[in-house]
Amino acid sequence: MPIFRLTDDIQFPPVDLAEDSGLLAVGGDLTSERLLCAYRDGIFPWFSIGDPLLWWFTSPRLVLFPKEFHIPKRVARYQRNCNFTITKDTAFAAVIQQCATIRTESGEDTWIIEEMKNAYEELHRLGYAHSVECWQNDTLVGGLYGVALGKVFFGESMFSRIRCGSQFALIALMKYLEKENYQMIDCQMTTNHLLRFGAREITGGAFHKLLKLHIPDILPQEHWYSDEKNTNRPLQPLRQEQETHLIK
Repeated sequence: MPIFRLTDDIQFPPVDLAEDSGLLAVGGDLTSERLLCAYRDGIFPWFSIGDPLLWWFTSPRLVLFPKEFHIPKRVARYQRNCNFTITKDTAFAAVIQQCATIRTESGEDTWIIEEMKNAYEELHRLGYAHSVECWQNDTLVGGLYGVALGKVFFGESMFSRIRCGSQFALIALMKYLEKENYQMIDCQMTTNHLLRFGAREITGGAFHKLLKLHIPDILPQEHWYSDEKNTNRPLQPLRQEQETHLIK
């Protein structure tokens, strides 16, 4: 099956033409307009330094439905005994940087290169990309970020600097999404970590139908912003204890 090369027009080929690997198209750019067009159809960019810009639609698709979400007992016990603070959208740039840094520190490659960071920071500025932060005192110790459209949250990545830091952020995210009547979180890739929280695979076709149902329009969602007053928390270096990623 041929791989489609994108032009300057902001459009993508039908998602059912993706390869078995999920690869759908190559080229284009990371403008906010193109990214929003992609996410509305469940397409996401994923590439490394030196690669062309690659676009993917994976099937089966790992998703979390808020009403099916559950917290593993061990995580719940640990959460009750921890002293931490959760905020939303107070340190988006720091979260995305940590998601990249924690991989390179362990010798892995990362797709969160400067071009990607700049693109998602712009989406955040426009009110489409959001973060959840986990703090211990004034130190950022865990978090996640993704894109919100309609009643769907597209998870991009998460990180931990302490035990369960990313999981605490995920728990807070799911509580918020359920309160705001979100219908689904897209996890993109299947991991045992997320299966423990109730995520499950559905077909790409079923996923695409749910997107059409739950994303009636593409509007920014500024109500995500936290009431937290201190938005300039210093980042303190910590020894890496745990690393988890929402996708990829």
